[in-house]
Amino acid sequence: QVQLEESGGGLVQAGGSLRLSCVVSGIQVRSRTMSWYRQVPEQQREMVASVTWSGNMEYADHVKDRVTISRDSDKNTVYLQMNNLKPEDTAVYYCHRFPDWGQGTQVTVSS
Repeated sequence: QVQLEESGGGLVQAGGSLRLSCVVSGIQVRSRTMSWYRQVPEQQREMVASVTWSGNMEYADHVKDRVTISRDSDKNTVYLQMNNLKPEDTAVYYCHRFPDWGQGTQVTVSS
């Protein structure tokens, strides 16, 4: 059974940084494409960043200069480092490995 557990969200001022963590159990993070998505109320969940099993990374255009996805095989954890946060980054952030989702972690950026 695959479990994804996010943490690291919180309230931060615009221009600040956060690092989200996703602790994975049931699979090895290097064996699958791992992704971060985000969702705001009444909008569709959107991909923020992903990393394939081979290490190829992909970022959404509107965040690619400000976020970095990484993984630690020893800790079986995927990270999302977010810098220069903007109020429009406010959302619930989810860890995803098809077809499984974590419970999400709230990120709130104040202006």
